[in-house]
Amino acid sequence: MPTLGVNIDHVATTRQARQTVEPDPVAAAVLAELAGADGITVHLREDRRHIQERDVHILRQTVQTHLNLEMAPTDEMVAIALEIQPDYITLVPERREEVTTEGGLDVAGNLPQMKEVVTQLQGAGIPVSMFIDAERVQIEASAQIQAKFVELHTGSYAEAKDEATRHKELTVLAHGCKIAISHGLRVNAGHGLTYGNVYPVACLEGLEELNIGHTIISRAILVGMERAVREMKLTINGQL
Repeated sequence: MPTLGVNIDHVATTRQARQTVEPDPVAAAVLAELAGADGITVHLREDRRHIQERDVHILRQTVQTHLNLEMAPTDEMVAIALEIQPDYITLVPERREEVTTEGGLDVAGNLPQMKEVVTQLQGAGIPVSMFIDAERVQIEASAQIQAKFVELHTGSYAEAKDEATRHKELTVLAHGCKIAISHGLRVNAGHGLTYGNVYPVACLEGLEELNIGHTIISRAILVGMERAVREMKLTINGQL
């Protein structure tokens, strides 16, 4: 079964709501790892709405599993990534107006830019994952620019209103996994996954890691970070 990367952005969202020092996402990362998280994910956004550069610097020094930095493919973010040296980068689309990431990167429509960013980062020894919709054209473009990973966007599956649509979207994801693996790409997935819908995605053949945040942080508010992470691990493995 896939491993679990815990996204702690929304711990920082709560902190930034009051422009104070708590809750500290670094402390949340420590608790997540103690509970069995296989990795820590943060998204440093252009507008710094939640995670701050301070957080990423400290996390780089304290995370014991692996640190996945989500970021837009911009010159500013590339410079920060080259300084911090996370364990890997996930390139994501970003708009100031959005509440959260709304879809996958258009790698195929921006090949020169994406190739340049991936070459810079991987040339510095940082593996790159492309956050994309499970479409053949985007998967093949990601392989063409020699990214190491793709992260399949699971939003359409997570937002499905009925079982027939959910099954259709799961089939799309399964097909995307197969195409990606056939092109030599490693495959992660994430976005909108919850305790109630994650298991079918976790069962997809070849999937390596699930990046999950909002549902874990939401549950952690009620039951604590360690329990929330442990329960997600059990759910992914079909034990809860």
